[in-house]
Amino acid sequence: MYMRRTKLLSQKSANPAKAKRGKVSIAQYRRLAEMRYRIRRFIHFSEEAARAIGLEPQQHQLMLAIKGLPAGVRPTVSAVSEKLCLRHHSTVELVDRLEKQRLVARCHAEKDRRYVLLRLTRSGERQLAQLSASILLELRVTGVALAESLLNVLGKTGKRRKARA
Repeated sequence: MYMRRTKLLSQKSANPAKAKRGKVSIAQYRRLAEMRYRIRRFIHFSEEAARAIGLEPQQHQLMLAIKGLPAGVRPTVSAVSEKLCLRHHSTVELVDRLEKQRLVARCHAEKDRRYVLLRLTRSGERQLAQLSASILLELRVTGVALAESLLNVLGKTGKRRKARA
């Protein structure tokens, strides 16, 4: 229920047709453009890092979604689909490909055997760890600029943050 409600709220707030018809200044356009650029640079780095170790970006994202699910959330295809913003059948195809590469495995839940859970194999764990270390290193270098661009779009400059601290 929580995930469904969150999804509906984000869809409503992201609907440009329902946005307030206020004026957008050239400075706001520039801040938005800078933020999009920073996000794209990070995503591009992440995608290229995945390709460098033989994974497609969505395969990496699926593996990260499995490993990074919140505590108490079972790693089902539905849960992972939600995190990836993909349809169920698209997620199943990704799982199938990763299963063939022996990076992901399906297993039945111990308590209720009707549920099929996803888990990373040892090889999958190693590849995800390698890739995640590389991405975290990149974020240490570029993350500040990314965060600052987001704060600028929100109207919260670094100077204000320091003053509050």
